[in-house]
Amino acid sequence: MNPLEQTTKDIDNYYISLDSLYPKSYKKSTTSPYTKTRVILMNGTEYESVWFLHQFARHCDNDEIKNMIAVVRCQEQQQQKLIACLKPLNESILETTIAYEQLAIDLTATLAQNDTDKANIDALNFALLEDFDHLYRFSNLMMLDVKNADPKKLVGGLTEITPGRPTIAHHRYPKDNVKRAMNANKSDLYSKLVASIITAAEQQTMNYYMNISQWYKNDLGRKLYAEIGLVEEEHVTQYESLKDPTCTWLEQWVLHEYTEAYLYFSAYSEEKDPYIKKIWYEFYEMECAHLKVACELLKKYEKTPYSKVIATGEFPKLLTLGTNKEYIREVLERTILLTGDRQKYIDVMRLKPNADFFIYQSEIIKDEEKIPSHLVINTAIKKFGKDYRYEDKSNPVPELKNRKKDNTTIARKNSQT
Repeated sequence: MNPLEQTTKDIDNYYISLDSLYPKSYKKSTTSPYTKTRVILMNGTEYESVWFLHQFARHCDNDEIKNMIAVVRCQEQQQQKLIACLKPLNESILETTIAYEQLAIDLTATLAQNDTDKANIDALNFALLEDFDHLYRFSNLMMLDVKNADPKKLVGGLTEITPGRPTIAHHRYPKDNVKRAMNANKSDLYSKLVASIITAAEQQTMNYYMNISQWYKNDLGRKLYAEIGLVEEEHVTQYESLKDPTCTWLEQWVLHEYTEAYLYFSAYSEEKDPYIKKIWYEFYEMECAHLKVACELLKKYEKTPYSKVIATGEFPKLLTLGTNKEYIREVLERTILLTGDRQKYIDVMRLKPNADFFIYQSEIIKDEEKIPSHLVINTAIKKFGKDYRYEDKSNPVPELKNRKKDNTTIARKNSQT
């Protein structure tokens, strides 16, 4: 499938009337978990596009380009508003959060297994274990705060809920989250898509936690969202640093629109809900029109063919969301002890006592018993006698098997600290 070959209308024929902007929401009790995660992914993708175009406009002195940015951005805003309201009114903050983390886990695992760029794969696998742990922490919060809670049902039994790299170990010195950027001229198109997709997805998660923290109903939950929101900042820093910063604004715009078209067509191709499937296809066509505009402006003002950015335009393998239990177990068992060390990842046992990771940890963690992510699990253990998990089999890391004690040492301390 090539989006540049898609028949489209004139760009000014894609506005959405206000009476059509508010959609029919999905039913939270019967809708597939992966339909919910696709809604979050596409909402985040549109959010990313809108804010990219605002930043582009603020750095652009060409009236024609700025005018076309305004047109496209208006339509992207309309798309985002419609997608956001596919979420039903009766879906709680925590239910939405579980879907956010399931998306982060299965999207990351899927991209890692299909990419060939080692830097991308290493970054994906590293953050995968952290989002995996976040799902476990939020699920335990749900068990504490929600009557008749069933996190397993929310994830459809498709994603396990068990500790990953403990959240207390995620807090790293900021420079250790910045990785080496790819060279877009030498990188595979799929690898460029991966960096764009995962940056947008993690940006959306970070934004959600930044804004929802103060609205949670109790202190423990507010603290947990704030702590994990800081980790999402680290993830966005890591992923955005993989993208080639030397690309021009117009080249970036072409890749943004291409990424949206790719994701909408992927979502359309696997969506089972006919109402939402129709939306994905309509928005795919809109993105094809947006992409053509960006390509034309790239050629007109920079004399650059779109092929420099997206090759022939033919989509690589489409994105399919699905269960990744065995892959996650393998990554967890193999890389649990990794932490960041500038542009590399390193076994925490190999860090020197004066490493920035340890210094930073000592600065922000004064009493580990008061760290929200740890306190949630301790509170659940005290109330239920053990933590909440959904596992097909016990955790593959021996230190994480104990359901009556939360581990705050692994991946955080070594024999010298």
